[in-house]
Amino acid sequence: MEDQYDAIVVGARCAGSPTAMLLARKGYRVLAVDRASFPSDTVSTHVIHAPGVAALHRWGLLDDVIATGCPPIDTYSFDFGPFTIAGTPRARDGISSAYAPRRTVLDKILVDAAADAGAEIREEFTVEDVVVEDGAVVGIRGHGEGGHTVLERARVVIGADGRNSHVAKTVQPPQYNEKPMLLWAYYTYFSGLPVDGFETVVRPDRGWGAAPTNDGLTMLVVGWPYAEATAYKADVEANFLKTLELAPEFADRVRAAKREERFAGGAVPNFFRQPFGAGWALVGDAGYNRDFLTAQGIGDAFRDAELCSTALDETWSGERAFDDAMSAYQQTRDAQVLPMYEFTTQLATLESPPPEMQQLLGAVYGNRDAMDAFVSLTAGTVSPVEFFDPENIGRIMSAAAQSAPS
Repeated sequence: MEDQYDAIVVGARCAGSPTAMLLARKGYRVLAVDRASFPSDTVSTHVIHAPGVAALHRWGLLDDVIATGCPPIDTYSFDFGPFTIAGTPRARDGISSAYAPRRTVLDKILVDAAADAGAEIREEFTVEDVVVEDGAVVGIRGHGEGGHTVLERARVVIGADGRNSHVAKTVQPPQYNEKPMLLWAYYTYFSGLPVDGFETVVRPDRGWGAAPTNDGLTMLVVGWPYAEATAYKADVEANFLKTLELAPEFADRVRAAKREERFAGGAVPNFFRQPFGAGWALVGDAGYNRDFLTAQGIGDAFRDAELCSTALDETWSGERAFDDAMSAYQQTRDAQVLPMYEFTTQLATLESPPPEMQQLLGAVYGNRDAMDAFVSLTAGTVSPVEFFDPENIGRIMSAAAQSAPS
């Protein structure tokens, strides 16, 4: 049977819709399916750091996000107790601001952009099977809401359906760099909770972050080590609020605010998956997942969408063989995300920093350039490799020694 589509994208949120959009903009026949309808919510850290915001700008969608009233995040702060490191992230493609839109807002913008580009979107569509013939994925079988089962065929089926990907379960790609679940967290939304940009508070075995989002609300997420998940779940609200007392000023702000929605959250595993094979590809959390502590997921999904769509275009235009183009996608992805993966999974243990790290953080404090560079780690505009380079650490320590009182 002739392929009906060049690509079928399973999952139409922040990895799937951009992938579908970018391929459709190149003139390819694309079907994107999702079991949800849009707008709808999903568990998320919300924050889109500067590299992701730069992608939205390249795609012509940043103004749509801004028009929803989602405020820009221009500063990041990390309250370590004895001191707070605060700064402005270094820019990526001229952009240093982050945004933290509700997923009801962001995903609808992305889905509509894919449709506007010419992709066919089927909402409330359940994938029953990923169809494999002669060892290669050739399509999907599924049904719409209340509809009969249909078979759709494509040159490539792209799994953008999250860490529990149906596509990945079918093709069973190799996994590597695996780490266990490290952090259990819950988040909710408050009105009347002013925050100065993206605020993070770090205490031994506890941590939380807050960011402004749509409708005048602030998203607040509180994490405990995964080993204490059962205790946390025993009384979510009480434990959530009790944790905030570790920073009394912040707790006072929350007491003066009003919780507007229920708690949501959980934990995630950490892994890389080979993101391609015969007739299939993976993008976003389906191919690579890391703890949510540093809020990298949306930006990583956007990066995958660009890398994967470029690789497929190279394949279909005859520029490169499929395996060569997709191997380059995998290698580029891994090289770009591995340092942040290691940095994130270390932070997600919520263990107290070792003495040498405490000394470095103390040296960063008060050094404007060093503080901007430090907050740029989480923003994704300075690599951990660059920041923790011995020469850079030496400069920070030397500057601290020179400014110390004699």
